[in-house]
Amino acid sequence: MDTPLGGLHHLTAVTGHAAENVAFYTGVLGMRLVKKTVNQDDVSAYHLFYGDEVGSPGTEVTFFDWPNSGAHRVGTGTIAETALRVPSGALDWWTGRFAERGVAHDGVAEREGRATLTFTDSEGQRLSLVDDGDAPGKVPWSGSAVPAETQIRGLHSVTLDVAALAPTAQVLTEVLGFRQAGTYPHPTDADGRVDVFETGPGGPGAAVRVAERPSLGRGRGGGRVGIGGVHHVAFRVPDDAAHRAWQERIAAAGLGVTPVIDRFYFRSLYFRELGGILFEIATDGPGFATDEDPTHLGERLALPPFLEPRRAEIEAGLTPIEAVGGRR
Repeated sequence: MDTPLGGLHHLTAVTGHAAENVAFYTGVLGMRLVKKTVNQDDVSAYHLFYGDEVGSPGTEVTFFDWPNSGAHRVGTGTIAETALRVPSGALDWWTGRFAERGVAHDGVAEREGRATLTFTDSEGQRLSLVDDGDAPGKVPWSGSAVPAETQIRGLHSVTLDVAALAPTAQVLTEVLGFRQAGTYPHPTDADGRVDVFETGPGGPGAAVRVAERPSLGRGRGGGRVGIGGVHHVAFRVPDDAAHRAWQERIAAAGLGVTPVIDRFYFRSLYFRELGGILFEIATDGPGFATDEDPTHLGERLALPPFLEPRRAEIEAGLTPIEAVGGRR
């Protein structure tokens, strides 16, 4: 492929309580709410985007607000964990913050050669903070409750739980151009193993961990994902030409890929890898400052132009939430 995938673009999970979600990701984790909009396929639901100061691709954790979707069920065919990267030496600070805020965590441990702090958010979603060895970071949020020197810098990796490695590995390597970077014992499942795959530059922000867990039952994933679960993961491409080329490549591989969809802030295409997990490929631009002043991102309900005529109807169907100020 002329233009390899550049790494992770964003990750989209499910919340059942938008206001609590905003409080946790901005007030506890110190991320910026860079866009408060709606799910374009279900305008009764918020779509909340958290990231760095400007919502750089590769920093974004996003949520659909689906309060009636039930609880997430752990199992194969799901995205099991989202890893976020932090500067070298920051994990002791985060351990103290989690203790102060009552955030459940497993303590700092070494995983695949990197110090890692695994924890859960307020709805049970499994996440981790990973020491990124001071790899180049993104733009710190000046309004964050977290000091710039310890702030979350973006996505580090995602972990996929699968029943068998081979089908997912085939899609990652033969279709998406990933390379295998290591194999490790599973940290909690004696029957499992973890294979790490990298794309583009590799390292923090460009890795997928595939956990083969044959004794784990099937999870609740895809369109049926519940609260505390992850709906899909998105990978980056720089522009529309590369995006169209990837759409053609995935279609030629026999995977059921969607047409290119204009999400206004970026363009998307979606398909399921052979283990059943939903993947997206998204363009880096145009970005979140397209319709808002960068100093006021996420402060009001933003709607793309094709939904703006329905603003009154859409706002009437949403419970108002306020962005939580950073420093407190």
